[in-house]
Amino acid sequence: MNSLCVFCGSNPGASPAYAEAAAHLGRTLAGRGLNLVYGGGRVGLMGVVADAALAAGGTVTGVIPEALATRELAHATLSDLQVVGSMHERKARMSELSDGFIALPGGIGTLEEWFEVWTWSQLGFQPKPCGLLNVAGYYDHLLAFLDHMTAERFLTDIHRGMAVVDDDPERLLDRLAAWQPPRASKWIDAAER
Repeated sequence: MNSLCVFCGSNPGASPAYAEAAAHLGRTLAGRGLNLVYGGGRVGLMGVVADAALAAGGTVTGVIPEALATRELAHATLSDLQVVGSMHERKARMSELSDGFIALPGGIGTLEEWFEVWTWSQLGFQPKPCGLLNVAGYYDHLLAFLDHMTAERFLTDIHRGMAVVDDDPERLLDRLAAWQPPRASKWIDAAER
């Protein structure tokens, strides 16, 4: 694993724990020599994770749509800032640049991005690990809903197990680095059920 994509809020959230976790994750990525790939913004948790990685000597690649960059939301001091034409291009480019994905706390954009890459992994289009950093129980209700989806047979146990969850950035990175996609036959069997 050389690059990790982080999806997160463009707001700091209600709890200081969210920004603390974003900064910890940024420092940890830099300390492990992992390039941070993210949405290219300077605000909210996006800015916090990028600033922390840069301050710790890491490299940071931002990918931002032109419409957001021109609204002065782009981070000006990244290692690499790539301006693209649309949100679709942004997600595709971030995926191309990344070996895995983590969602910090965030809103609907964070969830949409994370669910899309998890779906791509589930379908075998890009078998890359997808993790949730469950800061202060932020994702507890979502995880309960995923368990409900599994119980109702809209999500298989195999695919539910592909979502790697931890409340500690270092443990989560260790688990993502060790992640292996399900065997192809299990993938197909699970998709057919």
